[in-house]
Amino acid sequence: MNSADTGGRLLVRSLIGQGVDTIFGIPGVQLDEAADALYSAADRVRFLCARNEQATTYMADGYARSTGRPGVAMVVPGPGVLNALSGLATAYATNSRVLLLAGQIDSRLIGKGTGALHEIPDQTGMLRRLTKWTGTARTAAEIPDLVARAFAELHGGRPRPVALELPPDVLAATADVPIPSVVAGSPVVPDQAEVERVAALLAGARRPLILVGGGVLAASSSTGASTALVDLAEALEAPVVVSENGRGAIDARHRLAFDALALRAFREDADLVLGVGTRFLTTFGTPLDVGGARIALVNAEPADLTGPRTPAATVHGDAGLSLAALAAAVGRPAREDRTEEFTTVRDWLARSLADIGPQREYLAAIRDALPDDGVFVSEFTQVGYAASMCFPTYHPHGYIGPGYQGTLGYGFATALGVKAADPDRAVISVSGDGGFSWTMQELSTARRFDLGLVTVVFNDGHYGNVRRIQKNRYGARYFASDLTNPDYQALAGAFGVGFDRAWNPRALRGVLREAVAANEPILVEVPVGEFPSPWHLIHEGLPQPVPVPPGAHLLSEQDRP
Repeated sequence: MNSADTGGRLLVRSLIGQGVDTIFGIPGVQLDEAADALYSAADRVRFLCARNEQATTYMADGYARSTGRPGVAMVVPGPGVLNALSGLATAYATNSRVLLLAGQIDSRLIGKGTGALHEIPDQTGMLRRLTKWTGTARTAAEIPDLVARAFAELHGGRPRPVALELPPDVLAATADVPIPSVVAGSPVVPDQAEVERVAALLAGARRPLILVGGGVLAASSSTGASTALVDLAEALEAPVVVSENGRGAIDARHRLAFDALALRAFREDADLVLGVGTRFLTTFGTPLDVGGARIALVNAEPADLTGPRTPAATVHGDAGLSLAALAAAVGRPAREDRTEEFTTVRDWLARSLADIGPQREYLAAIRDALPDDGVFVSEFTQVGYAASMCFPTYHPHGYIGPGYQGTLGYGFATALGVKAADPDRAVISVSGDGGFSWTMQELSTARRFDLGLVTVVFNDGHYGNVRRIQKNRYGARYFASDLTNPDYQALAGAFGVGFDRAWNPRALRGVLREAVAANEPILVEVPVGEFPSPWHLIHEGLPQPVPVPPGAHLLSEQDRP
């Protein structure tokens, strides 16, 4: 037995025992005992204090998805938790291992409606709807086991965020209890009979296609899952189409790697589509159109193996374990070379993506400046939408997007978490002027903790999508889509952050190369005009967009401020 500790110290010791080395948070009166315990453990746990609770869960998400290790956030109850919910929702949508340490009011007052500081009705219920599991500590002695339970949930089955509520009286109380050992991962092990059924379908298919989603990156070992994916694809001579959440599951330079748009071409002749770690649904909730091909599904989430999907066979299991088992079961059969077919599809992709040529020019500049092992954090902005379809990603943690949650404003803060996880790794964040305004105050966090993030803001002075819809669908009756932005150079200077400006892709390439080499916090403004719409490429069935004049995205000399 250990000598009696406060709940706050038991919490910190338990987190350290589970391998936690970084917490993103903002302290407050309900968390005083936890903060004091973190002060005493500062040599073992970094506490990165943000400027808004919204950023804490975003940063924890970035930390988790760029490392495969759980990211931890800590906020006060009530308004603190409410501010943190956007990041929690994003983590839920992207299978991210995030632990939210949520303050609570005094345990004796929970649910009483007495108007205690920061009290909100049913905070626990709110958290349960956006987490895989939520626990509430009622005694100090419970804290170590609750922390262990939280990590068991993070490492078991389908990964999703979890939360642990911590009342201040519980954190101040004392207990004499042991700290549990590190919780081992418990991925869903696939049933061999299910594996054999899917393997038989794959072996009998002449033109199989593999479609991968975020489940491959969220597997118990994303590196192992990627390796097994390549092994299976090469054995089958099967193209691998990656969704936005699956970018990086296979190196984009591999001859079998294709962007999501390629599904529209491959389905013409595919006779079997294997979906791995994907919901296999459009953003409108309908099954993906795979032509006349049969489908087989692999997923750690049972709900994603049934209707409205109609699979011929399924494997309920961790993506990495399932892919490895399928590769072993399939072996190395003789397969027809499909190089000519792949060339045809790549030519078709190039013609189709030419519709968003201006965005791709900027993405090419970013890709050239970003080292192979760097991380690109996308955002809901015109260049970011294009990135979701075609940014070349070379490793499992090289691309981070908002998933189906579509959280505007998440990107900059999330990228700070990525950079905090590995300060020596190059990270480039892309935002629009609209989204950046959500968390621009976190420039303070970048400077305070010397996070050498390269933050690129494409500034067109509007909520671009809203304005495009108002222009094309509502006769240019513009409403609440224009922005009054700060002087970005002055803003960066106010926080002690570097600044540069680029007027075109060529200039951006040079600025980014210098910024990556310097590894110092920097804000890069890219003033732009109107980009062509990408939506007919992202969402099948949407009409061809109204053409944008060539060069409209580049500001002329007289348009420049």
